[in-house]
Amino acid sequence: MRPLRAFISFLVGDPRADRVVPPSGVAAHLTTFAAAAMAFLAVFALALSLSAGRLAERWSSALAQSSTVRISAPDDQRAAQTQAVLDILAETPGVESARALSDAEQRALLAPWFGADLPVETLPIPQLIEVVETQAGYDAEGLRLRLRAEAPGAILDDHTRWRRPLVRAADRLRSLGWTSILLITLTTGAMITLAANAALAANAQVIAVLRLVGARDTYIARAFVRRFTLRSLTGAAVGTALGMLAVWALPSAATASSFLTGLGFSGASWLLPLTIPPLAAIVAFWATRAASFRALKEVR
Repeated sequence: MRPLRAFISFLVGDPRADRVVPPSGVAAHLTTFAAAAMAFLAVFALALSLSAGRLAERWSSALAQSSTVRISAPDDQRAAQTQAVLDILAETPGVESARALSDAEQRALLAPWFGADLPVETLPIPQLIEVVETQAGYDAEGLRLRLRAEAPGAILDDHTRWRRPLVRAADRLRSLGWTSILLITLTTGAMITLAANAALAANAQVIAVLRLVGARDTYIARAFVRRFTLRSLTGAAVGTALGMLAVWALPSAATASSFLTGLGFSGASWLLPLTIPPLAAIVAFWATRAASFRALKEVR
């Protein structure tokens, strides 16, 4: 019960001590605005981190169990080599299924680069075979050697060279997001510290008088800590709400095809931004407390 009473007492405060801290002014507006702006940016940094994590998992899973065999052979040998490759894949342990892509499917793959009217039938485009692996996978090197011996025009691509850079890029984006959240937290603490120092300097004479009548530094500092903590909590709550609203208004991945359309929260992850206002309040509490006691030591 003691922690609960202390928390309620902190929220209610002491009206006499609160008069030490100016209710308005540059320091008050700076604290609220800084907390709101940093919380707004933190929502987007959090969304970037979570989206990059989902993107890395999606890219990894999408390419992990799929491979492609490309057959570059003369027209009179292409059908025979295609059938030979399909026979080899059917006998290969770890291959769940394999099928040759039709002209329509290959045209759809090339459409983003060459347009939908590409004449696949008249161009020397290699025949592609889609390979789906089992959970255990197959021996890629052994399959390459066998294809080289029995189908010289066949080349196996297990997507490793594509998968690793994509996953690495997504992981770096996730790290960038968490680094941004850390920098935002530190910046919030620095700006609140500056605002608290400004308020303490403006009330130096009042603080000196309070000391003369017997007020302790803890009593004086508590007024500053409470006021700036509540201001930060209020500003961060407003900034978080606006940030979540802005993220919600972004286009969904189902309506457009780009990376930014996948930026956002999904399911229970919408609850994570709600931790930003309490975090901002905790940062403000310790930043103001440290600044208050440091400044009170200098006031005589």
